[in-house]
Amino acid sequence: MGQLDGRVALVTGASSGIGEATALALAAEGASVALAARRTDRLEGLQARLASGSTKAIALELDVTDEAACRAAVTRTRDELGGLDLLINNAGVMLLGPILDADTEDWRRMLNTNVLGLMYMTHASLPGMVEQGRGDIVNVSSVAGRAAHRGSGVYNASKFAVNAFAESLRQEVTGRGIRVSLVEPGVVDTELSDHITHDKAKQAAREWYSSMRTLQADDIARAITYVVTQPAHVAINEMLVRPTDQER
Repeated sequence: MGQLDGRVALVTGASSGIGEATALALAAEGASVALAARRTDRLEGLQARLASGSTKAIALELDVTDEAACRAAVTRTRDELGGLDLLINNAGVMLLGPILDADTEDWRRMLNTNVLGLMYMTHASLPGMVEQGRGDIVNVSSVAGRAAHRGSGVYNASKFAVNAFAESLRQEVTGRGIRVSLVEPGVVDTELSDHITHDKAKQAAREWYSSMRTLQADDIARAITYVVTQPAHVAINEMLVRPTDQER
């Protein structure tokens, strides 16, 4: 018997990294899982992997910056898996670089994905959770949501926004049985840094990563699983997870 038997989870950004690892971890505890991301080929492979272990899973092509698509993803999850108990807001991008002479398209991508996408998914999921009187919303933020540093100003801004939104939401819905949590990773070995468009920022990130024993996606998946498997009267509102070697 798993700790999440009979529960349904929807994980955004499930095609790789933390999202993929979290989907596997929740399934191992008995949850049915809706896998949401843009790269459907990867989702289908993960869906097949879960099905081989008798986990009920569906693959959802989803761009979280599309509000209508977010609503449709929640509707499909409820229709095909029988409900929605756990929303893992994991989709995000990290496009580091200086503010001076920045490509502002990077800013739009980060704010649309990291902030508005998370808000759209939350807004779509909340009515059903309120109606059933329980639910977990886990927002994957970052240590960048706690302290700003040169070279990551807009990424910092996006994660500060996530943290503020989560706390405001927590106060609004905790009395309705809905737990809202932040999981804030430090340096994790994922694809995020590969997508940085600023050459010097990408090189700096790679050098920083190589200077330490980074976290792995499974480390964060275990943290998320810990958060959502607490007894109903226990809410883990915030969890910061950094590599031992990370100083800031």
